Amino acid sequence: MDIIITGQQAWDVEIGSNCKNIALEFSKIHRVLYVNSPLDRISLWKNGNDPKIAKRRKVVRKQLNGLEVINENLWVLYPDKMIESINWINSDFVFDLFNKRNNRIFVKSIMQAAQQLGFRDYIHFNDNDIFRSFYLKDYLSPRLSVYYSRDYMLAVDYWKKHGRALEPQLIAKSDVCVANSTYLADYCKKYNERSYYVGQGCDLDIFMDGIHAGKPADIRPIRKPIIGYVGALQSLRLDLELLRHIAVSRPEWSLVLVGPEDDEFRQSGLHHLNNVVFTGSKRFDELPAYINSFDVCLNPQLLNEVTIGNYPRKIDEYLAVGKPIVATKTDAMRVFAEHVYLGDSKEEYVQLIERALAENSPEKCIARRVFASAHTWENSVGEIYKAIAGAKPQRI
Repeated sequence: MDIIITGQQAWDVEIGSNCKNIALEFSKIHRVLYVNSPLDRISLWKNGNDPKIAKRRKVVRKQLNGLEVINENLWVLYPDKMIESINWINSDFVFDLFNKRNNRIFVKSIMQAAQQLGFRDYIHFNDNDIFRSFYLKDYLSPRLSVYYSRDYMLAVDYWKKHGRALEPQLIAKSDVCVANSTYLADYCKKYNERSYYVGQGCDLDIFMDGIHAGKPADIRPIRKPIIGYVGALQSLRLDLELLRHIAVSRPEWSLVLVGPEDDEFRQSGLHHLNNVVFTGSKRFDELPAYINSFDVCLNPQLLNEVTIGNYPRKIDEYLAVGKPIVATKTDAMRVFAEHVYLGDSKEEYVQLIERALAENSPEKCIARRVFASAHTWENSVGEIYKAIAGAKPQRI
């Protein structure tokens, strides 16, 4: 197959990207054109000195070739056209007029690159790009259009403004929808019965090796049992009151929180509790050693629009090290229910941590690691292939 990918995350983004991993997996057997989003006028105006923006400006000015080779089957396109920044427009009707224009401009760059590469009868894979890719099924005329849902975008104000109306339409007119969580698959299925859960790939090698990692120096003096969390400490996502309840109700436990803090965490009363330890940020390659030093791992997330549909990649990292886990019960956590203790309340969290400590065993450790090892990009993309194979083009 020839596959054209559009989405939200550019190829040169520093953070990890589902779509980049999927593109690399696709490219093992198919030809792939990975299209970065086009430069928009406000980004140019506000961030013109950013090296990434400067590069895109050179491409638009025809001073730089926007088509780059990644491997023998994978190309990245920096579009040579600029679009208008339109999300400030309040009228849905006026927004739609300008969005159509932006989509047409975007497609010109894509078509030029596709023709240059000899792409024919291609599939369009849209990574959660509600606006810039809304009309691409109409203008690209792909053999098949695939919508990939990996986050609940409408929880974010930027996407909510016009996305409430547009995303359901985009899901409905796509030939097939795939999602990385059961919650998002069910959400897509409200608008398109051809919606499927395809799981999540993870790069877990470093965590699978973490079972042999020694205890970090700043953890050695801490009293056991250690109940720990690794990740960004954000009050929008994590339940501060739950963490406080765990620490206060069981002062004999040590609660260790590894990661950067937002303002609310920095100002919270957790810093005044003797059995709570904040380690600060750690390098990615240090995280398996911290996880391996925990007796129980936590994912104490709040239930809100931002968190409820997300696939919790952190859980796979914990499982890869073989650790018992207590996490908030959500729809997306259903797939982990056999290997993770799921709680609804702060009282239940404490009970489940006690149970996790008491029931842990080498056999359970092995089962967790085996389960996590199945969550590969090869397996996730294999599920995407199955969804594509069973899909039929739908008339617009």
